[in-house]
Amino acid sequence: METLRKNSLSNLSSKLFEVSAGSSDPIEFGSHVFNTQKLKQFLSEKAFQQLEQSVNKGTPILTVLADQIAAAMKAWAIAKGATHYTHWFQPLTGATAEKHDSFFGLNADGIQIEKFEGEQLVQQAPESSNVSSGGIRDTFEARGYTTWDPTSPAFLYNTTLCIPTLFISYTGESLDYKTPLLKSLQKLDHAATEICHYFDKSVNKVDATLGWEQEYFLIDRSLALTRPDLILTGRTLIGHVPSKGQELNDHYFGSIPVRVSRFLNALEKECKILGIPIKTRHNEVAPSQYELAPVFESANLAIDHNALVMDVMNKVASKHNFIVLFHEKPFEKINGSGKHNNWSLNTNKGVNLLSPGKTPMSNLQFLTFFVNTIAAVLKHEALLRASSVSASNDLRIGMQEAPSAMLSIFIGKHLKQVLEDLENVSKGKLSPKEKTDLKLNVIGKIPEILLDNTDKNRTSPFAFTGDKFEFRTVGSKTNCAKPVTVINSIVTEQLIEFKVSVDALIEDKNMKKDDAIFNTLRETIMSIKDIFNDEEYDQSKIESLAKKKGLSNHKTTPEALPAYVSDLSIVLFETLGVFSKNELLARYKIDLESYISTIQIESRTLGDIAQNHIIPTAIKYQNTLIENVRGLKEIYSSNYKIHAREQILILERISNHIAEINTAISLMIKARKKADIIKDTHEKALTYCKSILPFLSSIRYQCDKLELTVDDQIWPLAKYRELLFIR
Repeated sequence: METLRKNSLSNLSSKLFEVSAGSSDPIEFGSHVFNTQKLKQFLSEKAFQQLEQSVNKGTPILTVLADQIAAAMKAWAIAKGATHYTHWFQPLTGATAEKHDSFFGLNADGIQIEKFEGEQLVQQAPESSNVSSGGIRDTFEARGYTTWDPTSPAFLYNTTLCIPTLFISYTGESLDYKTPLLKSLQKLDHAATEICHYFDKSVNKVDATLGWEQEYFLIDRSLALTRPDLILTGRTLIGHVPSKGQELNDHYFGSIPVRVSRFLNALEKECKILGIPIKTRHNEVAPSQYELAPVFESANLAIDHNALVMDVMNKVASKHNFIVLFHEKPFEKINGSGKHNNWSLNTNKGVNLLSPGKTPMSNLQFLTFFVNTIAAVLKHEALLRASSVSASNDLRIGMQEAPSAMLSIFIGKHLKQVLEDLENVSKGKLSPKEKTDLKLNVIGKIPEILLDNTDKNRTSPFAFTGDKFEFRTVGSKTNCAKPVTVINSIVTEQLIEFKVSVDALIEDKNMKKDDAIFNTLRETIMSIKDIFNDEEYDQSKIESLAKKKGLSNHKTTPEALPAYVSDLSIVLFETLGVFSKNELLARYKIDLESYISTIQIESRTLGDIAQNHIIPTAIKYQNTLIENVRGLKEIYSSNYKIHAREQILILERISNHIAEINTAISLMIKARKKADIIKDTHEKALTYCKSILPFLSSIRYQCDKLELTVDDQIWPLAKYRELLFIR
């Protein structure tokens, strides 16, 4: 009887995959998005202005206006074939959530009507007792409410009108990623606008922008279904590395395989109608690994689009007999997947605050935001690191793969020299000559420095890349709102402190504005030296370098997460009003519980695979060898051992591997039972990390040795060479 693996391989070999020509009909970008332009068509000018005012100032939307918008949405959606609507939100599970309600309704006479009013648009109370809350509400109570986010447009997905919403508890505490994100964006806008007024009084809004780079693996579905570990955990818990991996770099930026192109064409068609501005696609470093990246957008919309595109990718992939793996490390000793977050700030006048301009004043503005961002990261580097941790991302960050767990910053030697020049500025009031020299020879040269900045770094956790900061530690599964909320908040705090210092020098020391800015920048630059890392990336040096610079180097989730609930973080978030202490503690608990559950599921899955798939297969092969030895004994009699020596050695080796596996599984189960009775969640997570996680490696080692030994014809699970190289 053929194994499921052999049957899948047989079916694959008989298939011919061709790129379809696709539809030649033009596809309107955002045709399934109820954006501002479409809203204008349905609303009166007065109603539209009221909505704009509510969005810009955060004021409540009146019931009459909500009813008008709801009627407009319903008419537009039904005209496009919608039958249902849903509040689309992002709970703390890491995925998106939705509950579909039909437009169908009955009036008092029992006649069918299509019902969707302002009340249904603005708020719903979905059954949410099983959605993670971290103790904010009791699990037996459904007290979760979704509230419309008018800053992110509704969209039609298949036959459902999806309305982006916040998710809050009965007491108003956030149960999602979007609510604190919007709070952080609002606070950042205010603080950054105040700083901008030093340079341009006409600026009235600053928006954080985000460009994400989504990495993922694309694996044949039929092969993936032979792997219980891939289906249940998103990664391979066993599997010997193939003879050829990524050593030749022949996959990176290479020609996209035909079958993958077909999938990408279909995906980009879906993204286009949903208004997701996909710009780039290419092969990544590892075999069967790819990357997708959009045009930069406002952070809130970009994060919604990333959450949506991950869902769309899964659905499109299933139609093409693929499975998408967003796990950060699905394959041992093969490059993992990240999601670089490219963060910047844009004014309402279209100026990128992290990009130098054409005048000394605009360059001074750039330096102000540039230096303060670095200072913010240095002060809260442990918190920023904590925003990107998970059980899956731990397998990538801090291991033998860039970037490191030490959150350093790379800016290049040219910009570093600029900061050193500014550090040498005289304290107090500057002479006209010194000020002129600074503006011409230091600040004035920044644009040409960046234009010809060949000093690049691709391994730094947090790097300046010309007009933005790139946070590279974020994992491919992570909701971008998590790290972006932290970046927004820490930069806001730093900008507020900077303004207080500048204003104090202007008022108390009677300094001119330029002198005050230069002096405050000088003091800030002197305090941020330890965050820079220009050394060649080398994991062996990271630990000593972290100690030398006074930076954290948290390689695991239980080590990193306490930074979320440190006094420093609590003061930061409570002062800004982004998180309450209770909300922070809830997220801390949720992340720890998620970590525990992940390792728990992985250990159970591995135990099942080892005992129900690997060991029986090994014994089956042993029986074949035993029959062979028995036949040799019949032929050669007492001399059979001479001829059967190698077979006997293989038999002994298999027996030893089986024994080691069974022993390790028994010890792992005992360790798990011991860990499960621990009441303190952090202690429990640490125990899982230190006492249970190592068993996954030791059991894997023995299973991988059996994979190299057992007859390929009977091995039950798709191997790395098949999963990674059959496309």
